Amino acid sequence: MTQNSDPYENAIAERVNGILKTELISNYYKEPLEASRHIARCITIYNYRRRHSSLNWQVPEDVHKQYGLQKKTWKNYYYKRTKTTVTNEAS
Repeated sequence: MTQNSDPYENAIAERVNGILKTELISNYYKEPLEASRHIARCITIYNYRRRHSSLNWQVPEDVHKQYGLQKKTWKNYYYKRTKTTVTNEAS
């Protein structure tokens, strides 16, 4: 959860949730256990089989096993808001 209810503060989790909803979970389930099992399979696919553009089209598990720094290829759309001060000065 984020402190300010700002999805940009938790962008990675939001991205994973979006992928789960749009790409992998297309069924409606009769039982919670059925949904839970399918989501677990989807997470396995996401981490061990799905290639990610932000990882230079590699699988996350393969990147995790690599040593050294990885090249950052994802974009950060989050920007920090600067505080503005409004003053009421008489001229």
